[in-house]
Amino acid sequence: MKSTLKKVIRKIQLQVHKYKVKNKTKYFCIGRNKTGTTSLKQAFNDLGFIVGNQTVSEKLYDIYFFQDDFDKIISYCKTAEVFQDVPFSYFKTVPYVDKAYPNSKFILTIRDTPEQWYNSITKFHAKKFGKNGRIPNLEDLKNATYLRKGFMYNTIKAHGTNDQDPYNKEIMISHYNEHNRDVIDYFKNRPNDLIVINLSVEGAYQKFSEFIGVDCAIDSNFPWENKT
Repeated sequence: MKSTLKKVIRKIQLQVHKYKVKNKTKYFCIGRNKTGTTSLKQAFNDLGFIVGNQTVSEKLYDIYFFQDDFDKIISYCKTAEVFQDVPFSYFKTVPYVDKAYPNSKFILTIRDTPEQWYNSITKFHAKKFGKNGRIPNLEDLKNATYLRKGFMYNTIKAHGTNDQDPYNKEIMISHYNEHNRDVIDYFKNRPNDLIVINLSVEGAYQKFSEFIGVDCAIDSNFPWENKT
């Protein structure tokens, strides 16, 4: 009964948001997970933007992304102004939402180095899904109950790793670098539509504010969420 009520409330909320954001600019945060996307989401929230429901987008990703079916994901984007993490943190999604929502803005978050990103994601997953603080293995990923069993397995495998070594450092870093290169190359002739930003660098918040067209105090900084 409680679960049904939550679904009804969520459905109503999505419809209300859909009305409120009609004809407003879309902002897609397309940095890989663990590059500050949660902090970016909170910054948008603090500024009063309507941010997409992450649980809904994760479910759509889980069902449709791996089938190359983006219709429902595109339709979901009518319900908010800002979107982050999966499926938007995979380059494959970018051309679809870009075509569906002309004049949107895209934000590519990065870390200081690819190694820093890798250390962050493995440390975070070790804490969430591994046993005794170690990096999760195949069994851990398949049994992780986040969203549903198998969700985390598919998410990590999307980096191109294999079952014997799901967090292979070389493969995951290569995937991270390839994602960033693909995004930058895609927007190379559209400098006003993409910002590449490292949230830990001084002045990053001011750069972000200018990109989305809001004023901010000189000493403003990003909120620090999900620190690893």
